[in-house]
Amino acid sequence: MSGPAVVLVGPPGAGKTTVGRLLAERLGTEFRDTDADVEQLAGKPIPEIFIDEGEPHFRALEAQVVAAALESHPGVLALGGGAVMADASRALLAGRPVAYLEVSQADAVKRVGLDAPRPLLAVNPRAAWRELMEARRPLYLEVAATVIGTEGLTPEQVADAVLESLELKRV
Repeated sequence: MSGPAVVLVGPPGAGKTTVGRLLAERLGTEFRDTDADVEQLAGKPIPEIFIDEGEPHFRALEAQVVAAALESHPGVLALGGGAVMADASRALLAGRPVAYLEVSQADAVKRVGLDAPRPLLAVNPRAAWRELMEARRPLYLEVAATVIGTEGLTPEQVADAVLESLELKRV
């Protein structure tokens, strides 16, 4: 099975982008983020997609870019926080080197910032985050080859834990 060396999943604020860039550097490969792919495909930022076309349209674009990236990207791939909600995306993740970056609500809130443009967390961020996690955590666990707790760790330490857990060699 070709495709990414590592796929990172987790909620907003888990550190997927930061850790993903570090992993790519350590593995001597490219980093790709499906949220950026969606924005490029749509020609606008994610919050505008939600406002203009709605969440179902965004999720359809997301499933499309996730499938394309899993097929063609050989490096480190970070999936948008809700990408695991699509049955087809979860099926494509089966048997792949997926690391679920687990983060506490307090850490996520600190990292995301409550005023950040995150459409699903806009109204009551803490309650919304809790609800998201209740729905998504079982799905993150379902696709994960490894679960990395990020609490109290630097992004560098999280990247090391992913490499060690997936038994990947640095360059």
